[in-house]
Amino acid sequence: MALKAAPETQALLLDLQAFDTKLAQLDHRAKSLPELATLAGFAKDADVLRLKLGEQNGAVEDVKIELRRIESDVEVVEARIARDAERLQVSSSVKDVSALEQELAALRKRLNDLEEIELTVMEKLEAAQTEVDNTTAAFEALQARTAEVEVDRDAALSSIGAERATAAGGRAALEAKIPADLLALYERQRARYGTGASMLRGGVSLASGVKLLENEMQAIRAAAPDDVIMCASSEAILVRTAESGL
Repeated sequence: MALKAAPETQALLLDLQAFDTKLAQLDHRAKSLPELATLAGFAKDADVLRLKLGEQNGAVEDVKIELRRIESDVEVVEARIARDAERLQVSSSVKDVSALEQELAALRKRLNDLEEIELTVMEKLEAAQTEVDNTTAAFEALQARTAEVEVDRDAALSSIGAERATAAGGRAALEAKIPADLLALYERQRARYGTGASMLRGGVSLASGVKLLENEMQAIRAAAPDDVIMCASSEAILVRTAESGL
């Protein structure tokens, strides 16, 4: 048995479709906010900076290890110089004094070389730490900018959420006025084809933008006002109004 519904009841489907179109538009807006693309780009930039910072911190630690090794060598040489200097003060043997003086000369040269290397490594450490500081500053600036954009995103989503709540409330109130069998048909067609109801205006189905053939228009004219008619092009319920051109 063909489904029937009063013309004014069928007309409610157009309002229902308008709510569903609005809700779909809001969902699309929520998913395509420019802030989301910006934040996605920021997230990639943050990953790059984290990797860079990790590598730079590793380089700093390597230089610090090198510096500690050199400082340890300096301490050893300084201790040997102090020991030999003390021995030199108390030695009475010409041979021992000569050997100690030669060793002290070699140790002082070694100490001088080590101190030059130590200075070079300290400069290297300073440069490496500067790179870490610069990358850290860039990362912190990116985090601050991310937080600002997140605030904008949340505000936009909140606004969309409020609109969606209003539309969803209106839809729910409208659903209660539509018979269950007609509503079920509408929901089924919308789920399958994307549109549940289409207005017939001037012989054109607005859901598809297709102008009906004359034989199709004749069949619609011959149908009872409460007959539920399906649109051949969009598979939606075709709602007749005073603008249908019948």
